[in-house]
Amino acid sequence: MDRSGNSHRVTLLTRTGCSMCARAAAQLAELSDELGFTLTSTDVDVLAAAGDTALRAEFGDRLPVVLLDDVEHSYWEVDEEQLRADLAG
Repeated sequence: MDRSGNSHRVTLLTRTGCSMCARAAAQLAELSDELGFTLTSTDVDVLAAAGDTALRAEFGDRLPVVLLDDVEHSYWEVDEEQLRADLAG
């Protein structure tokens, strides 16, 4: 929880077979334990196969993408320094 008592949500947009996505997932899992945010992972291809193509259309060429509280935070890698600052601020 941040100083105002709100818990932050981090969502990692991924796809199967993406090695950069796997590295980002491992890094975010460690950071979530340390910094106390809720982490979820969403495979854009799975969503697209289920009929929801919006995320794949928007982010498909830039995966992995990190969303902080549903807003794009970084892509291709975790910007750990900025994430720490944003979670603290």
